[in-house]
Amino acid sequence: MSWLLNAKIHLLGADILWREIIGNLFGLVSAVLGMRRRVTAWPVGMAGNVLLFTVFLGGVFATPQDKNLYGQAGRQVFFFAASLYGWALWQRNRRERAARAGGAADAGAVRPRWATNPERLALLVAAAVGVVVGDLILRHLASFGPLSDAWIFTGSLLATYGMARGYVEFWLIWIAVDAVGVPLLLRAHYYPSALLYVVYGGFCVWGFAAWWRLQRRLAGPTPASPEMEAVG
Repeated sequence: MSWLLNAKIHLLGADILWREIIGNLFGLVSAVLGMRRRVTAWPVGMAGNVLLFTVFLGGVFATPQDKNLYGQAGRQVFFFAASLYGWALWQRNRRERAARAGGAADAGAVRPRWATNPERLALLVAAAVGVVVGDLILRHLASFGPLSDAWIFTGSLLATYGMARGYVEFWLIWIAVDAVGVPLLLRAHYYPSALLYVVYGGFCVWGFAAWWRLQRRLAGPTPASPEMEAVG
């Protein structure tokens, strides 16, 4: 445990913690599994949340950056809680779909769909309220880049919730989070996280296209058609 907390490499004139690298790699693997609609996406992501929580409280855990990004750290806690919800929901979905298929194995734990207009409105209201309230709280806590951090925190929670519900739009929310997160992390010298955010951004474009195509295929010609129950 001591090695994991303190191990680092010196790269491009900066000290970088291995737990920042490992935590972000867990996040990337979780994203890949999420695109493939695998239940294991959730526990893998939770392992990364634990590591990154210690990374973004740089002033508390004495990281080389020595900066506290309370929004980034706080979202790891909420990620963990939201992942418990997503994990339970996807497990239930998989069991129910397997039962409807007569016990056959189900390749996907959730069926991608577009959010309804009321659901989209709820997401927009939650985003606006979350950013305003988050900015006020993070400024009070003297967090680094409070407004950007507030959006990253809020958007990440909404994207995680959207993934759990199977909304195709959750990929677009992640892209918006990454677009703000990269410059913030570069300014704070969290270089591995910034690099992974760039990778996430490209991956989210791919994931959005994949889920969009899958949603169109699963929609099928009629609600009663066998294609409606296929998972690809």
